[in-house]
Amino acid sequence: MDRVSSSMRQAANPLPRVLSRRAGGSGPEAERESFERAQTVSINKAINTQEVAVKEKHARTCILGTHHEKGAQTFWSVVNRLPLSGNAVLCWKFCHVFHKLLRDGHSNVLKDSVRYKNELSDMSRMWGHLSEGYGQLCSIYLKLLRTKMEFHTKNPRFPGNLQMSDRQLDEAGENDVNNFFQLTVEMFDYLECELNLFQTVFSSLDMSRSVSVTAAGQCRLAPLIQVILDCSHLYDYTVKLLFKLHSCLPADTLQGHRDRFLEQFRKLKDLFYRSSNLQYFKRLIQIPQLPENPPNFLRASALSEHISPVVVIPAEASSPDSEPITDLVEMETASQSLFDNKFDDIFGSSFSSDPFNFNSQNGMNKDDKDWLIEQLYREIGALKEELESFKAESERRGLQLRGRISELEAELAEQRHLKQQALDDSEFLRTELEELKKQREDTEKAQRSLTEIERRAQANEQRYSKLKEKYSELVQNHADLLRKNAEVTKQVTVARQAQGDVEREKKELEDSFQRVSEQSQRKSQEQAEVLETLKQELAASKQELQVLQGTLETTIQVGAEQNTRIAGLEQERDSLSHAAEQRSKEMAALQAELQQLRDALSSEKESSRKERETLQTQLQDKESAERTLQQRRAEEQFALLQGSAREAERMVQDALSRLEDPAHISCTGSADYLLSRTSAASECIERLQDAHSKYLTNRTDVSTVLPCVALFAHLISDTILQGSATSHMAPMEPADRLLETCKQCGSEAISYLSSLQDPGSVASANCTAVTNCLHRISAIGEELRPRGLDVEQEELGDLVDKEMAATSAAIETAAARIEEMLSKARAGDTGVKLEVNERILGSCTGLMQAIQVLVLASKDLQREIVESGRGAASPKEFYAKNSRWTEGLISASKAVGWGATVMVDAADLVVQGKGKFEELMVCSHEIAASTAQLVAASKVKADKDSSNLSKLQQASRGVNQATAGVVASTKSGKSQIEEKDSMDFSSMTLTQIKRQEMDSQVRVLELENQLQKERQKLGELRKKHYELAGVAEGWEEDGTD
Repeated sequence: MDRVSSSMRQAANPLPRVLSRRAGGSGPEAERESFERAQTVSINKAINTQEVAVKEKHARTCILGTHHEKGAQTFWSVVNRLPLSGNAVLCWKFCHVFHKLLRDGHSNVLKDSVRYKNELSDMSRMWGHLSEGYGQLCSIYLKLLRTKMEFHTKNPRFPGNLQMSDRQLDEAGENDVNNFFQLTVEMFDYLECELNLFQTVFSSLDMSRSVSVTAAGQCRLAPLIQVILDCSHLYDYTVKLLFKLHSCLPADTLQGHRDRFLEQFRKLKDLFYRSSNLQYFKRLIQIPQLPENPPNFLRASALSEHISPVVVIPAEASSPDSEPITDLVEMETASQSLFDNKFDDIFGSSFSSDPFNFNSQNGMNKDDKDWLIEQLYREIGALKEELESFKAESERRGLQLRGRISELEAELAEQRHLKQQALDDSEFLRTELEELKKQREDTEKAQRSLTEIERRAQANEQRYSKLKEKYSELVQNHADLLRKNAEVTKQVTVARQAQGDVEREKKELEDSFQRVSEQSQRKSQEQAEVLETLKQELAASKQELQVLQGTLETTIQVGAEQNTRIAGLEQERDSLSHAAEQRSKEMAALQAELQQLRDALSSEKESSRKERETLQTQLQDKESAERTLQQRRAEEQFALLQGSAREAERMVQDALSRLEDPAHISCTGSADYLLSRTSAASECIERLQDAHSKYLTNRTDVSTVLPCVALFAHLISDTILQGSATSHMAPMEPADRLLETCKQCGSEAISYLSSLQDPGSVASANCTAVTNCLHRISAIGEELRPRGLDVEQEELGDLVDKEMAATSAAIETAAARIEEMLSKARAGDTGVKLEVNERILGSCTGLMQAIQVLVLASKDLQREIVESGRGAASPKEFYAKNSRWTEGLISASKAVGWGATVMVDAADLVVQGKGKFEELMVCSHEIAASTAQLVAASKVKADKDSSNLSKLQQASRGVNQATAGVVASTKSGKSQIEEKDSMDFSSMTLTQIKRQEMDSQVRVLELENQLQKERQKLGELRKKHYELAGVAEGWEEDGTD
């Protein structure tokens, strides 16, 4: 009673202020201000911290407000100022009101509420940490509201109250079995959330007590009315969709759907049964009962047996706060008063005032009196039976009338909804018609652009004809412009390219014109068909709207008749209310009992307050423990990051140390592969930066950083090693710059990984320096990529002579260095080492002499080829005419000179004891291959019977024999050195010999594995070298020509 009086005082105060404001101002601003104030008052009264059910009048005001402003902006502006995260009861009542708005509010409520979906999810997770009280209820209710918004967003045809006809349900699935299948799954998920809230509310109540009559129990049970309304519709639509799916798909495919439906059917039936037994629901809602057995979807005829569950809300339930309370005492008083009135009518008031005063009846004896008394008793009994039957009939008719009124109101609401939906459909059709008009305008624009393209194509054809005429003039004047042959050749090449471009552009324009024309025709046909369909649907909607208006008028007439009947019943109720005044004395006793109950309630509130304080203390302890766990987890995750960064740093340090390893000096690589490694490393750095930023926002999750750190170390190490290998094949200056940049890149990577290991510098760790180093490596790699001879064709003749002269000079320089090394070896070495060095350097000297003879023979043969093939042209013009052959000749001579220089460097290292014999053998083989390339390049245009060709072939065989001599002398020298350094096993024990044997076996297996890998690597390198050499020397173009 205190809460009721306080709420009445709160509701009575704002009204005069609103009226005064409305009277003082005029216009839209004043109306808007008064509307916002009224909505704010209603929302604050509906959503408060009192543990009582939301009053229907306040919720109804909120719903009408959304229809007034066609949205929920005012609602959310007020709710955002409420502390929903601080009070569970407040959040629970907010969920109840928001659920009502989604069901009965304006259709734009969903659009205005979608933007707050993430905030609702965060609030749900926050309340989910509380396992008792309203916390868990709020978490589940917020999940349900999020699911409801997602369902209506994906399926906009479904209204908020889920009331749809069978035809509208078919239209929602667009008559596509895949859409029906997906829609059924979404309805299962939706119904699952509803059932979870249902079960959680029941499990939170103490069913051993009459919780439905207490304010706290009604606060928890009130939102279930909305849940019951949703569940009835979802169950009905799920049954119909499953029957439709079973008619289109095999039964085995839908086994999962049937199992899930049976589980939800059992839960829903049990919850409906338990709800119907609660006193709170009996006066607010008529809950339907589901059938005993679930529908048999394998039998198609079972659909006719399905009865859609209908939830009826009586008229009195619309305002439960103002509902009069009727108890058995008042009914008994009314019946007694009615009996007294009828007794007076039959026997008179004097007889009824003293029915047993027999002194005034002098003419009657004792037997007559007994008979009269018995007769009176019988009449009294008959009158009581008649009164009971009259009361039962009156109650039955009252219930029938109330049920009929509820049905008529439901039908009226449905008709209004159908009318609104028809208006929305017509608006939607009008919007689609405007879009079709816009598409037609776009099509016309595309056609105009096609016309412009055709005009450009004609201009290109005219340009082509002009170029063709110009080419004819150039052919006629060819004899006069022979000295400018190179320039004319360039112009002809440009003209041919332009011709090919024009033809290719013409074909592309024709193809694009044909595609655009086909698309425009197809779109125009589709637009005409869609327009015709929309017109037909609009006409059908108008007819249906007329039918609905006629039905609405009939419904209004029936409602008027029912109002007449209700007026009669109200008169009868007024006659009965007079009898209630006689029981006013009994109310005093009831008030005393109510005072006792208030005292008991206050004591119970005190105990609840203490219990709440205890729970808050436990919650604070739990939050502190959770913070401790999160901190510990962050430390563990950072330890994982430190370990990964430490291992990555070791990997990069190992790559840097391998740069100084002598075994790595023989490794070579291509610039293209180096560029691919740097590109992959740059992409990895970008991913690592993104993962690092995510880790800084949430330090309890390093799952994205660890793989990126490992991949970063691997790619940086690979880039460093590939850069060093590429520098072995590069000229001196780029090689030094590339090697220095690789080392700097490794140092920057190590410093970055070190900063990741320090808790103080992990936030400021930046790998921009590593990215800059990779960019510099890529630039150097671009410089080292093999390119064709980027020289003018007039300079090819000079370049051939220069390269042949440079090759001869390189060979002479190599021979001089070998003589110098031989003199140094004779002066400083003795014994076996002197013998080995003399033999190796002597064979190298013989190889250089053989290469020198080969180069001279190649020059003579080239001179003969030029003299025999140039005719009246000069040697430079001959080389320009045969540019591809000239480029191959230049490449071969370069390879011979480079091989001689590398072999001399390897021989120098071997003589000094710093190199390997294998490097010398490999260099000799490379020289043999280069000379074979030079012979092949010279042999292409030579005459078969030429004497110079025979000399060149003889010189090539001499080079091969000299190469074999170098290899043989190197192998023999290596064997002599190894025999000199052989081990002595005479002083070793049996255990030591066994251990050395096992170590030797392990070493043999490792060397075999390395040999196999190196052979595979050699094959890939040769394949890549062949491809690069083919691109550089134009083999593919020669083949196509």
